[in-house]
Amino acid sequence: MVKAIVGANWGDEGKGKITDLFAESADVVVRFQGGANAGHTIINDYGRFALHTLPSGVFYPNITNIIGNGVALDIHKLISELQSLEESNVPKPHLIVSDRAHVLMPYHILLDSYEEDRLAGKAYGSTKSGIAPFYSDKVSKIGIQVNELYDDALLKERLEKVCELKNALIVHLYHKDPLDPNTLYEEMVLQRELIRPYIGNVSAFLRKALQEGKTVLLEGQLGTMKDPDFGIYPMTTSSNTLAAYGCIGAGIPPRYLKDILAVTKAYSSSVGGGDFVSEIFGEEADELRIRGGDKGEFGATTGRPRRVGWFDAVATRYGAEMQGATEVCLTCLDVLSYLDEIKICTAYEIDGETTKEFPVTHLLKDAKPVYTTLPGWKCDIHGITDINLLPKEALAYVDFIEKEIGVPIKLFSTGPKRHEIIYRTPKIDLI
Repeated sequence: MVKAIVGANWGDEGKGKITDLFAESADVVVRFQGGANAGHTIINDYGRFALHTLPSGVFYPNITNIIGNGVALDIHKLISELQSLEESNVPKPHLIVSDRAHVLMPYHILLDSYEEDRLAGKAYGSTKSGIAPFYSDKVSKIGIQVNELYDDALLKERLEKVCELKNALIVHLYHKDPLDPNTLYEEMVLQRELIRPYIGNVSAFLRKALQEGKTVLLEGQLGTMKDPDFGIYPMTTSSNTLAAYGCIGAGIPPRYLKDILAVTKAYSSSVGGGDFVSEIFGEEADELRIRGGDKGEFGATTGRPRRVGWFDAVATRYGAEMQGATEVCLTCLDVLSYLDEIKICTAYEIDGETTKEFPVTHLLKDAKPVYTTLPGWKCDIHGITDINLLPKEALAYVDFIEKEIGVPIKLFSTGPKRHEIIYRTPKIDLI
């Protein structure tokens, strides 16, 4: 069985915690897209961790953790994460890196930084991790796969050609020093030895695992709104964030993907640019940002303060639909416990018309939120795991969201730790 755990919104929904939770009963966890530009925060008995490349199953010694061919592989960051686990006394994880994964090269990071600086006030809000240049090279067929690092003649030839192309930009557009192919070659020789022990034929491994009846989790990065096809383009990431891409980014036949769990927060948050209809500002936003998550609403990778807002049912319904969600997990319900009243964006007003359909990007700038206000519960529910101990207002809030998004909310979290979770029987009529 294959289960995908993906984001319904802008990312930062709490997917890492949920993947870590479901990994207890899984055999394999696969990262299938994205790079080290976003992090999954996990809190367990070993401590608090922000994983950027490693799959969220690395805390279980029985799990095989896989970095799929769809991932932007930053080798140095991967090794650094492995070392940080070792320093925290986490047992060495069983890790396989796809021999077909593409390598994020040093010049990808340089070019990302140079371009953001050039764009200045019109920048895309990149984390400067090299993601956009990486995926651009991959589809332009000038990327370098992991397996190609071990063919010296091929690697040198590739680096000569790519340096000729990149230096035209670096010298004449960005006015920076040119790349040296020999220096790059020496660096990649060092990097290839760092990951040599982990390389394998991932698609063959997964086919065998599925034939044996193993359970596989596909772990997505970011969320629907950051997908380059169906998100708020161009303020998106550069890899497809939808569950459907999981089959490609992991090398799994689509027929195996049966369950898709979309994760969404009980309010909205986002890092980076793009229109954000239910966003709030000022003191109201500051208080929610400070109370949010386990250490406030600040990016796990960048530390940047996240933009925050009320729960956006329009965006979340669309996000869940595009993911093909069969169920939803609502995280961070406990964060809202301080509020007398809680708003939910149930529709957009665009050019005088009200709609519940999420629009194309250029119409978002004119969209105004239409809110429904529900009573808060004004008591601390942090860490509660018995649904019978929740106030009726908190349950009513979950039920209302479930009806609005049209997908059953089968579990929700009341804290950042692994088992601060409540399982429930959905209330909506799915017919």
